[in-house]
Amino acid sequence: MGLTLKQINKIVEGEHHLADINLTLASGSRNVLLGRTLAGKTSLLRILAGLDRPTTGAIHENDRDITGISVRKRSVAMVYQQFINYPSFNVYKNIASPLLVAGQDKEEVNQRVMDTAKLLHLDPMLDRMPSELSGGQQQRVAIARALVKDADLLLLDEPLVNLDYKLREELLEELQAIFEKRDSVVVYTTTEPSEALKLGGNIIVMDEGKVLQTGTTSEVYRNPATVKTAELFSDPPINMLEGEIRSGRVMIGDQLDIERSGLFSSLDEGQYLFGIRPNHLYLNRQADGDARINSTVKISEINGSETFIHFEYGGCQMVLQEVGVDTRRIDSALTCYVNPEKFFVYSSQGDLLISPNGFSA
Repeated sequence: MGLTLKQINKIVEGEHHLADINLTLASGSRNVLLGRTLAGKTSLLRILAGLDRPTTGAIHENDRDITGISVRKRSVAMVYQQFINYPSFNVYKNIASPLLVAGQDKEEVNQRVMDTAKLLHLDPMLDRMPSELSGGQQQRVAIARALVKDADLLLLDEPLVNLDYKLREELLEELQAIFEKRDSVVVYTTTEPSEALKLGGNIIVMDEGKVLQTGTTSEVYRNPATVKTAELFSDPPINMLEGEIRSGRVMIGDQLDIERSGLFSSLDEGQYLFGIRPNHLYLNRQADGDARINSTVKISEINGSETFIHFEYGGCQMVLQEVGVDTRRIDSALTCYVNPEKFFVYSSQGDLLISPNGFSA
């Protein structure tokens, strides 16, 4: 089953929740909707599911218009952020419930429940009640109940957001393996760039109800077409600096004065925006061609096994991402380095001109 969305708009009380959405979701594809809160991700899922109707536009399943068909008449399963399970049913009955409602044969129900429970490591706890489970186990039950239907369309709305880091990592790995074995169209929403990268497949970057860019996840990450996409698909957000090319030099901020060669050789003189991801700023010189930036530490933020060092450069707030724990004092001196070949170059209007990954407009 393939889905095609044509000029989908959703307007509520004069406000566009979705604007001019055009997408093609191929059978068996894994699609990640990436965007901040209120980007329109859940609104789009509800329309895909048949829970809501678009104000204008159409959804086609293969060649059939299914825009007005209700969720009950569609082959769709959905997993939400919350651990939604039937409190009076044990794990087995929770997983089996959509099959029992559909009147499936008892032996078929049992086989599918057991197979699905095994996939999600729930087989030892089929007799337990939801209240006896941890949050991660409850979400596994909710996911299993969606998977057991073997629906043509599987929708997951930030299903791991309420779990701790370790549980998220475990479930992400399991879900990747599960998705690869299924022919369903899978649509998974997240606000986390790292989650999108781990899931792979295709990505749809959204902001304020609009689709900014689509493509394979790796390609969009390597070549974000606009400054907004680059900001959304980087955690911490990409550092953006104003600069110019003049007299054979590339000047970025008040310290970086670089020869116009290599990455920059095809650019005309003028004003540009230069983006550098936080993990491409280093505390130690990596190569002879690295350029140096001197500043002071504003915040040193330890995040698990990484440290985010915040500083100011060229009138902009910058972040350096370092592996390991680095306890630096506020207002202490900071020297960091950047490889000029790692810059993304955007026009002053915010469109990608050159990326360090081979893209050239």
